[in-house]
Amino acid sequence: MTLRIAVLDYGAGNVRSARRGFDAAGAVAEVVADPRKARQADALVVPGVGHFSSCLANLRISGLHEVLQAFIVEQRPVFGICVGMQLLYAGSEEGDEPGLALLPGAVVRFPSNAIVPHLGWDTIQVCDDLPSHDGALVEGLDGERLYFTHSYYSVPADESHVLATCRYGGTNFPCVVREGSVVGTQFHPEKSGAIGQRLLTNWLRSAATTSVA
Repeated sequence: MTLRIAVLDYGAGNVRSARRGFDAAGAVAEVVADPRKARQADALVVPGVGHFSSCLANLRISGLHEVLQAFIVEQRPVFGICVGMQLLYAGSEEGDEPGLALLPGAVVRFPSNAIVPHLGWDTIQVCDDLPSHDGALVEGLDGERLYFTHSYYSVPADESHVLATCRYGGTNFPCVVREGSVVGTQFHPEKSGAIGQRLLTNWLRSAATTSVA
């Protein structure tokens, strides 16, 4: 099954590289700004580059946040990238506005001893003893290097939602999370070459079994 992917365009950048990444992984991806059109897709991708509060305001103004909420309630596939993932949590230390609270947890800043942003290629570690469906998502990623650019990271309310971590500034932070039908990455898979594409291919294979559109 070839999934129809709506890459949400809410003025937060990075949409075209995200579209190319998912196309290369085997989907039919389209940049979408119209909530009605996004609702017709099989799965949603929430990219994001920039400040949490600004991105959040743009997402709410666009009306796409309501489509996101509906997808998550209906257990339909959603993939969040970097700030696009962070927006799904209840809030962030990067701004005073509450997040969408579609995922349990919050977003915090790296400690003061860390140089921010965390920028460039870094190694990730897949968590031990993952359930089979989670293990399939991160298959082939353990010990690989992927591309990061961020000063904040998510802290899920349930550690079982964390599938892989990265260590930076003395902190082990989640870099792949999964909650229900939602997958999020702190790194940019679309900018991470063959390894990033491997993750997207894994996700598309998983999402094809859960999409109901």
